[in-house]
Amino acid sequence: MEFRSDQPQIVLTTLNAKYAHASFGLRYLMANLGPLRERARIVEFDINQRPLDVVEAVLALNPRIVGVGVYIWNAEQSLRLVADLKRIRPETIVVLGGPEVSHETDKQEIIALADFVITGEADIAFAELCEKLLAGARPLMKVIPADLPEFTAKKGAAVAQRALALPYDFYDDEDVAQRVIYVEASRGCPFRCEFCLSSLDVPVRNVPLETFLPAMDRLLARRVRQFKFVDRTFNLNLNFSRAILEFFWERYRPGLFLHFEMIPDRLPEALREPIRRFPPGALQFEVGVQTFNDEVSERISRRQDNAKLADNVRFLRQETGVHVHADLIVGLPGEDLASFGRGFDRLVELGPQEIQVGILKRLRGTPIVRHDVEWGMAYSPHPPYEVLKTAHMDFATLQRMRRFSRYWDLIANSGNFRNTTPMIWGATEPGGAQRSPFESFMKLSDWLFARIGRNHGIALLSLAELVFKYLTAETGHDFATVAGALWSDYQRGGRSDRPEFLKAYVPEPDRAARRQALSQVAARRQARHLA
Repeated sequence: MEFRSDQPQIVLTTLNAKYAHASFGLRYLMANLGPLRERARIVEFDINQRPLDVVEAVLALNPRIVGVGVYIWNAEQSLRLVADLKRIRPETIVVLGGPEVSHETDKQEIIALADFVITGEADIAFAELCEKLLAGARPLMKVIPADLPEFTAKKGAAVAQRALALPYDFYDDEDVAQRVIYVEASRGCPFRCEFCLSSLDVPVRNVPLETFLPAMDRLLARRVRQFKFVDRTFNLNLNFSRAILEFFWERYRPGLFLHFEMIPDRLPEALREPIRRFPPGALQFEVGVQTFNDEVSERISRRQDNAKLADNVRFLRQETGVHVHADLIVGLPGEDLASFGRGFDRLVELGPQEIQVGILKRLRGTPIVRHDVEWGMAYSPHPPYEVLKTAHMDFATLQRMRRFSRYWDLIANSGNFRNTTPMIWGATEPGGAQRSPFESFMKLSDWLFARIGRNHGIALLSLAELVFKYLTAETGHDFATVAGALWSDYQRGGRSDRPEFLKAYVPEPDRAARRQALSQVAARRQARHLA
């Protein structure tokens, strides 16, 4: 078949979780196709689109090879995509890649349907496979393990290995204007946390700064202002991390935003000093705490100094403008509800802006399964493979925690109840003892579910009224005090219309205040647009 530029021979596709997410993996594959790039095209979709519509769009390009990126969030939709594609046009060669299909390859229906699957980091291996297929040579192996790619070429090796090409020039103008821009300065993780796929990625490999920083400079020149680093251990190599922070500080402009995942107990003064320079809102650190239970940490091969972790979070909150997003995991082997609650309270005391309460997942290939028998672990067989019960948390308890997590997101993490949230566990009388944040929020969570029977599709105004009723009727807080906190939170979002349930407790805002509030909202929207 003769190649036509309007009909690429290779289509790279995936179903992103949202439209705003640009696939980092597809852009790496495109960057490393070499001479085949002119014969390839990236075509992205999201999981909310109908699989048959996706199949139609892909087959309209009449490709010979379709590469599909499969992840935990799109596994079910990808299965339907591949099944329909192969039924409609079986001669199309389907190549799978991604973490979801890199392990347990003999147990997955999608792999049985596809022609090939590349396990591991497929950036270069996919290009090599396409070269063979387009030349008419079909490999005998269906499952192809990729050699670990490097960011620098191997010199003097028995088998020559080229360096990974960076993908940043393959973000187009639409990506820059409307999507999250993902970047990485390193790959791999030196730790062995048994619930995490990154524990399988060794060794840690850094992108040479002499190639990485110019790539970031080109993105800045294209007016990219929000960078999400996907490195699992950004602060592992302190000199490397410091150089990147200093690079962005020297080029700082209002609207710059950098997201990093950090090792929680590693933040010496050499790294603290450049962090202090950034203004509030410029840096966000995702801090993977996961558990404060030392026995559980040891059981899952997680090394963590909790005293240093606490000191680092206090530093970030008290001496910097960093937005701290901290993670805890429910359902780890051997951890009961009381232990999790103590850890939650400890984290609340440290004051991160967000606490993500996640349910343990059994990701394919992770060694967490070795605890299944001893600790009574049972997981859902369907993505995202969440734990259903453990020896210390039965199904009903984990369901309560799922609701707790969702309500916590809606109330505490959303920022919509910044002044009101502490009242949930705060003393009702001046000088009174503060209650446990975990126990107090669990009571609210149970009360909300008993009242409305759901944890999704709740309008903000309805949620605010429910919180008002709970704090006044169930915890004994003064009506006027609760109303004042809720009104302050309500206005901060730019709204000036008094909710009906607050009218008896707060005065009507004057017109000048209303115009000022609307002006502030407009200014914030404009700032987000410019960013």
